[in-house]
Amino acid sequence: MPDLLLEFLSEEIPARMQARAADDLRRMVTERLVAAGLACEGAKSFVTPRRLALSVHGVPVRQPDIKEEKKGPRIGAPENAIAGFLKAAGLRSIQEAKVQPDKKGNFYVAVMDKPGRPAIDVIAEMIPDVARTFPWPKSMRWGSGRFNWVRPLHSIAATFGPETEEPEIVRFDVDGIKSGDETRGHRFMAPAAFKVRRFDDYVAKLEKAKVVLDPARRADTILADAKNLAFAQGFELVEDDGLLIEVAGLVEWPVTLMGTFDQAFLSIPDEVIRATIRNNQKCFVLRDPQTARLVNKFILVANEEAIDGGKAIVAGNERVIRARLSDAKFFYETDLKTRLEDRLPKFEQIVFHEKLGTQANRIARITALAGQIGPIVDADRAKAERAARLCKADLLTEVVGEFPELQGLMGRYYAEAQNEDEAVAHACEDHYRPKGPDDLVPADPVSVSVALADKIDTLVGFWSIDEKPTGSKDPYALRRGALGVIRIILDNNLPISLRSVVEIHASKFYPGLVNKEGRSKVDDLMSFFEDRLTVQLRDQKARHDLVAAVLDNSSLVSGQFLTLIVRRVEALGKFLDSDHGKNLLAGYKRATNIIRIEEKKDKREYAGTPDAKKYEVTEEKALAEAIDVAKKEASAAVAKEDFAAAMRAMAKLRPGVDAFFDKVTVNVDNKLLRENRLKLLNEIREATRSVADFSKIEG
Repeated sequence: MPDLLLEFLSEEIPARMQARAADDLRRMVTERLVAAGLACEGAKSFVTPRRLALSVHGVPVRQPDIKEEKKGPRIGAPENAIAGFLKAAGLRSIQEAKVQPDKKGNFYVAVMDKPGRPAIDVIAEMIPDVARTFPWPKSMRWGSGRFNWVRPLHSIAATFGPETEEPEIVRFDVDGIKSGDETRGHRFMAPAAFKVRRFDDYVAKLEKAKVVLDPARRADTILADAKNLAFAQGFELVEDDGLLIEVAGLVEWPVTLMGTFDQAFLSIPDEVIRATIRNNQKCFVLRDPQTARLVNKFILVANEEAIDGGKAIVAGNERVIRARLSDAKFFYETDLKTRLEDRLPKFEQIVFHEKLGTQANRIARITALAGQIGPIVDADRAKAERAARLCKADLLTEVVGEFPELQGLMGRYYAEAQNEDEAVAHACEDHYRPKGPDDLVPADPVSVSVALADKIDTLVGFWSIDEKPTGSKDPYALRRGALGVIRIILDNNLPISLRSVVEIHASKFYPGLVNKEGRSKVDDLMSFFEDRLTVQLRDQKARHDLVAAVLDNSSLVSGQFLTLIVRRVEALGKFLDSDHGKNLLAGYKRATNIIRIEEKKDKREYAGTPDAKKYEVTEEKALAEAIDVAKKEASAAVAKEDFAAAMRAMAKLRPGVDAFFDKVTVNVDNKLLRENRLKLLNEIREATRSVADFSKIEG
C-alpha cells in the first residue's frame, strides 16, 4: 500500500514546542485518515529546528465504497415533500426509493451508492485543514497573508505512492504556498533545494545535506560526542537530560566543542556556575572524576562544521560565559556580605497571600510549627526553630533572584558561610524536599521538622481560606505538598498524628479551621491527605480496595498515625494472599450477603449479641467461641501495633466459618433460632472490623 511523506519547512521552531508539535501532526493526520476510511498501518513524526515531518505507511489507495440510506417522507405525503426528497437524494422517480416500515408508519428510503475517492485527493483536502488548525501554543502571521504558523513557512513537501512506483505529489495550496516534492538541507552547509521521493530517500538525502532528522538520534550523538570529548581531556560530563533535549532541538547537525573559562570563577558554588552556563549559553559543564568538583571547561554544541574547526564559535561562547560568570561571582560575593537574619525585616513588606498575610507572618508560623514538631521527631527544638526562621531568607539574595531554581541550596551555602550549625544549614536546603516523586526526602530531624512545618502550614493556611485544589487546577501545588508530608512521615517512620499537629497549629494561627462551625474543614483536610495516601500507595502497587478497607476502619480523620495505616494495609495484603485469608474473605462475603438479603426482606437489622442458650448444634458454639477468641486476640494485637498477629487471629475464624456453613442452616422455620443465627453471622462482620472493613475488599 502507498506511503505518505509530509514536511513543513519553516524558520526556527522553538525547542520547547517541538516534541508536542510532532505529536500533534501525527495525531491530526492519522485521525483524519481514519475518519475518511483510510486507516493506515503506522505513522511516525519527526522534528528539527526548521522542519516538521511525518511518514505514514500503509495507506489504502482509495476510500471504500459505501452505501448510505436517506430517510424520506411518509407514504402518502404531499407532492412537494416527495419532490424535495427526490432532489436531495438524487433520484429520478419515487419508484427508485424503497419502502421501509416504521412504528410511525411506512416511509420512503433512498439507498445511495457512494463510491470511494482516491486517497491522494482526500489527503490533498486534509493537509491544508491540518495546517490552518494546527495548535501551536504561539503562532504568527507574516507578509500580507492571513495564515498562522509558529514561524514563517517556506515550503511544503508532500508525496504519496507505493514503494514500487514513483510517488505522486499531493497537490494543494496553503495561503499561496504550493506543495511539491522539494526541500532544502542545512541552512548554511547545504542550502540548495533538492527533490525527495519517499521517506527513506528523504532521510538519506537530508543526511547528505547535513540534517539529522530524528531528534532522538541527534540527542544520542550529542551525548556520546560530549562524553568522548570530556573523557579525552580526563574529565567527566555532568549529564543534564533536560538540557540535552533542548540542545537537540536547537541544531540540525550537532557538532560538540570544548571551551574554557577563568579558573578564578571556581570559587563560586558549582551549582551557580552550572546554572549560569546552562541558562545563558545552553552549554554542559564538566567535573573532575576524582573530586567530583567542576573544572573550568564546558561543552557547547554548534550547528555547523566551521571552516576554522570551531575556534570562532568557542571564542564567542567563552566571551559571553566570562561576562555571565563575572556577574554571578559579583552576586555571590555581594550576598555573603549580609547575614541571613539581617534580611528578614524585608519580608514584612512582601505579601505571601492577601488572606494569609506577609512572608514574615508565614515565617513566624513555620517557626512555631517546627518547634512543635521538633520534639516529636527527636530534633533539637532550638535548632529547628532557628532553621525555620532562616530557611526563606535566601529568597532575597541576588543569586536566587537571578536563578530561582537555586533557592534552598543557596540558603545552605550562605548559612554555612556564616557558621550556622550544620543541621540548620542543611535544613535551609532540604525543607523544600521532596520536590517531586523521584526526589529524596529529608532525613535529618531538624530538616524533617522544617520541611513538615513548611508544607503543613501551607496546606492548613489555604484550607482555612477555602483555596483547595479543584479538578486539574492546583495553583499552590497543595497535592504535591500533601504527598511530600506523607513521604517524609512514611520514609522516616515517624509516630505523628497529622490531625493533632494540624489542630494544635490551627488553634494558634487559624482559629476558623477548628472552631465548632469549622471543624469539618479539619475533617476535609484529613480526607484530602487520605486521597493523597491512596495515590501514594497505589503507585507502590498496593491494592486500592485494601487501602479503602483499612481507611474506613482506621483513618487520618480519626487521628490515626500514617505509619500504622500503611503497616495495616501491608499486613492485610499478605493475609489475603494466603489460603486462610482467601477462604475467610469468601466466608465473610457469604455471611454478609445472607444478612443483607434477610435484613432487606425483614426490614430490620440483625445486630446485637446472639443468645448462647439458643445454640443447638456444635458448629454454632464452635463459631461463637472462635469469634470471641479472634476478637480478643486481634484487638490486643492491634493495640500493640502487631498487625501480622491481628491477621493470624483472624485466620483462626476460618475453620469455624467453614464448618458452620457446611453443617448449619440459617433460614430455619423457627423464627427465634433464625434470628439468633443471623446475629451470629453478623458477629463475623463485627470481628473482622477490628482490623479492616472487609466489605470494601473486592473478590
